[in-house]
Amino acid sequence: MLDKNKFTPLWVPRANMTLPGQKNDMNTTFITNKADINSTSSSRLLALPSLVRQGLNHLFIYPSPFAFTYVWNFGSLAGLCLVVQIITGLFLAMHYTPTVEAAYDSLQHIMRNVPHGWLLRNIHATGASIFFAVVYCHIGKNLYYKTYLEPNYSAWASGILLFILLMAISFLGYILPWGQMSLWGATVITNLFSAIPVIGKSITSWLWGGSSVAGPTLHRFAALHYALPFILLGLVFVHLALIHDAGSNHAAFTQTRYLPFYPYFFF
Repeated sequence: MLDKNKFTPLWVPRANMTLPGQKNDMNTTFITNKADINSTSSSRLLALPSLVRQGLNHLFIYPSPFAFTYVWNFGSLAGLCLVVQIITGLFLAMHYTPTVEAAYDSLQHIMRNVPHGWLLRNIHATGASIFFAVVYCHIGKNLYYKTYLEPNYSAWASGILLFILLMAISFLGYILPWGQMSLWGATVITNLFSAIPVIGKSITSWLWGGSSVAGPTLHRFAALHYALPFILLGLVFVHLALIHDAGSNHAAFTQTRYLPFYPYFFF
């Protein structure tokens, strides 16, 4: 395991400058004020455009509590899963035909005729399950460490919104093979909206695109399954911005020492 105390932090200046902090036995400086990390390290990025500078600042120099553990990796692993799903989904969409007559056959074409199509489809299908497993671990970590408490209410609320949207995207993808499980799954789930008073039946008919689950339903679900992941990706950046605004910490103990995100937590 990497011993953080054996390495000099990236943000310690090499000139004859001193930063407020404290020295430990391994001569590593821990900054007690997050602003000190930002002000000292950002000076190295002044030559870059403002937007690029802010992005690199949050990616590499973001002040992180020293007591971060490996369970904080589940958030970044969820982001990696999202990227894999989007990339594999884009390649699958090139060969998928969202019609009642051709949907199942196009899936068989991907599995049998498209070079490495079987691999793409299995990565996409199995990756969805792995994605949810990682997200469950991420939510469990936040519940255990109580990181949903003040001042992280906004980050927690945005995360729950991401989770709901992720469930909707996965349901839409489950319908696309258009087998018996897909057909009746769409019928059962969409019929749940009919239980909403007054407007329930209208919502259900709008989702179906008619009086029952049929071709228009498949067209709509395919379009939404393609578009919503990009909305999810945009909301992920909002989620990260809210986390960085409130600061990464947890209520298990008071954290007063910080390290830059790179290189201690980047890898």
